[in-house]
Order: sequence, then C-alpha cells, then structure tokens
Amino acid sequence: MKISDYVQYDALGLSGLVKSGQVTAQELFEVAVRQVEALNPILNCVVHEHFDLAQAAVDAGLPDGPFSGVPFLIKNTGLDVEGMLLSTGCDLFRDMISVRDCTLVDRYKKAGLVILGKSNTPEFALSFATEPEAFGPTRNPWALNRSPGGSSGGSAAAVAAGILPFANSSDGAGSTRLPAAHTGLFGFKPSRMRNPLGPVAVEAIAGMSTPHALSWSVRDNAALLDATAGADVGDPYGCPRPETTFLEASLKDPRPLKVAMTLKSPVGTPVDPEILERTREAARLLEDLGHTVEDVEDAGYDAHALKAAWRVIAAVNVAPAVAARGKALGIEDPAARLEPVNAEWVREGAGKTGADYLAAVNQLHATARALGHFFTRYDILLTPTTGELPPRIGEMAGVGTSLDAFYDRFWSHGPFTCAFNASGCPAMSVPFGLSSGKLPIGVHFGAAFGRESLLFSLAGQIERARPWSATRPVRDDAGYAAENGAAE
Repeated sequence: MKISDYVQYDALGLSGLVKSGQVTAQELFEVAVRQVEALNPILNCVVHEHFDLAQAAVDAGLPDGPFSGVPFLIKNTGLDVEGMLLSTGCDLFRDMISVRDCTLVDRYKKAGLVILGKSNTPEFALSFATEPEAFGPTRNPWALNRSPGGSSGGSAAAVAAGILPFANSSDGAGSTRLPAAHTGLFGFKPSRMRNPLGPVAVEAIAGMSTPHALSWSVRDNAALLDATAGADVGDPYGCPRPETTFLEASLKDPRPLKVAMTLKSPVGTPVDPEILERTREAARLLEDLGHTVEDVEDAGYDAHALKAAWRVIAAVNVAPAVAARGKALGIEDPAARLEPVNAEWVREGAGKTGADYLAAVNQLHATARALGHFFTRYDILLTPTTGELPPRIGEMAGVGTSLDAFYDRFWSHGPFTCAFNASGCPAMSVPFGLSSGKLPIGVHFGAAFGRESLLFSLAGQIERARPWSATRPVRDDAGYAAENGAAE
C-alpha cells in the first residue's frame, strides 16, 4: 500500500479495507513502520518503538473488532501495555516495563488495534508542551520550531503527520484538547470514568485525568469510545449509559441547541486575537446551522481557586510515585533526578497535608456544582481551546524558570479547559482553520456530565458543514510536507 493512499483513510476506513480483503493487517503495519522510520527522526513523536510486539500481535491473528489491523500508539504515561516501556517522559522511570495490560489497553486490543509503541509526553505529563529532558522535544508537523502542545503532544504530532489516523491521549487539564488545537485535529475528553483506569487504579489526579484519543475524523473518535467505554470490575461509580452508540450520534445532527459563548480567559490572561476571531466564526456557523448563541460573562466557577487546587492535587499525586521509585532504586533523593520545575513541584507536594488535599478536592467539587447549574440553562459552552497559538520549542520547558512562573504560563496558555477536568464533564476541541502564519487553531465545546452523545452529534454536524480533513500537513508519499522553516 502506498503511503499516499494510506493517509487518505481514517481508522474505520483502513479497517474496512482489511475486512474486505483489499489490504492486510501486515501491509498496514509495514506502512506505519515506514512512516515512523521516515518521520520520527524529524518529529520525535515516538519514544519507545515496540515493533516486535506489534508484529507478534499481527502474526497471532487479530480480533475481528471495529479497528482490526489499524496501527495505534499509546501515550507514554498512565496506561500499561504488557512488555512495553512506561517511562512517563522521565529519566527516573526510563527502564520501567509493564508486566500486564491495563483494562483500557485490553479493550484496544480486542478492538483489533495494533499497538506500535509509546508516544512522547512531557515529564509526568505536567506541561502543555511536549519537551521532556529525558527524550527531547516533539516538533509540530505544521512548523518544526513549534510544539504540538502537551501533554499528548507525541500522539498529536504522529496523527497530524500521517503516521496513523488516530492515537491514544489523556487529559488532566486539557492535555488532549490543547494538542488537538495546535495540530489541526479533533480531540475529545469524555466524562469522568467513561473510560476505565483499572484494573488497579480507579482515578488519576483525583478523577481529573481521562484517557481517550486524538483523531482526524469525528466518527473514528466516537467509534473508539464505543469500543472502550464502560466501568471496570470494582469501579465505585461510572457514567450514565448512552441511549445510542456514540458513532450513531456522530452521524445525526443535533436538535437546535442553546449555546453560551465566552471569549474571556477565566483567569484574566490575554487571548490571541486570531483565536478569538476563529471562535466568533464558529459561533456564526452554529447560528447558520440553526443553533442559538448567547454571549455570557463566564460559566460561574472560580477559576483562580481551581488553578490553586490543581497545583496541589497534581503535586500530591506525583510525589508518592517519585518516592516509591526512589526507594525501589535505592536513590536517597529521587526528586533530584527530575526536571527543575518538577523537582520543585514534587517537593512542594510532599509537604502538603491531608487537609490541604481535601480542600483542593472540595474545590473540584465546587467547580462541578457550578458547571452543573450552568448546564441547566445552556446545552453547550463555547470558548477558545487555547489562549495562545502553538508555542515555540523551549518557551514552556520545565527548565530555566521557577515553578511559580512555569505554572502561571501553563494557565495562561490553557485557561479554558481545566474546568471540564475538575467537573468531570465532557469537552472537545474542533479544528477551525489556520492563523495568518499557517498554524492550526481549535475551538472548544463543553457539555454537561454524561452528554458525550450531544457533543459527538454537534462535532459531526460541524465536520459535515466545514470539513477539516483537506487541511493537513500530509501531502506526498513521504507522508510529510511541512516546511522546515519557522512559521512566525
């Protein structure tokens, strides 16, 4: 199969070719490997190649799932794949190998996906730029001097460049949606616990981190969630069951919706004018499609309090893992092996009390209450996805700055997304064109808890009205046509 043909299909399209006998899973695997070998030296999006395990899975025969034979990457944090490295973007965990599949990966495999390896991520996934010191920066296929964002930046770059049609991501403050915005992809964060984190873990960062995917097409994203959603054995709670499949929802226009739009950063930071204009453009499209859009001041939650709470919760969750790894390796001060900002953050977390953590968790609950009330009045909240265009490499790295300065920049870059992690509500970033410098811009849509079907219906309607698949940095048999020069 030619690469120029391969990149024209989404994941369901590729699987359809396999099911019809037009191509084999082996052929798709070989094309994907060629893409990694050609593009990874440029982009640094795959940090742990496990082609031997992928080949073994193909040789053993793949399940007849919805994505049988389709190549896939797992983000290098959070999810165990038996026999694969799980270094979490960190030198301290460089040699960590998973001994079994987690529940979500087991569901990926049962869907027929062929897992090639692990995509790059910032250290502990604690940044909106994928630039770990241990493995080097991932570069944006649209402009190599720019980051694809983070923390799912490796997956985003791989999909945007045409290595594969979709890839695993996770989102604890916007880490699926911001990279989607920065690379022209569709990024979807499901409701809390829609996808499981078992068989050991129940939640990640107090329930704020939710795994799913970045994709070119809406239907791929929806069908993948159909294949993976549902509580794990022993989960203490789960999401309400949808009335129909997410794929079916994505193919049907929603009823006329009441949409609230705010263009103001909830923490008072600037928002790029071109991003604001694309968001207004999205509002005009929604009105053309029969929806009502109303300007609102804000969504009613305390973003400054949420910002303070997220810092505590992230630190307290990472600190014990660092301490345990240090103990296992006989390292007296494991934090010294981390990037400077994360070392400061982990030490800060180790000094927090139970009361500090409880107060932070209660702030998440307060955010959920506020958004819950908000969504009794509106169906959708429309905002920019990001405050800024894709950052230049080095601008948001975890070195050469203090934790305070880094954290302020983190929130300035992504001020809109975290409320949906705190509340557990679903949200998505939809591609909405390019800046004057040819950099992708995404627009953000959120809905009430458990309303993924509504978001997929709206996303499908937008995709049909304004397709984005033709606007991509993949144009030739090398699979990559982004200019090597800087995009200003």
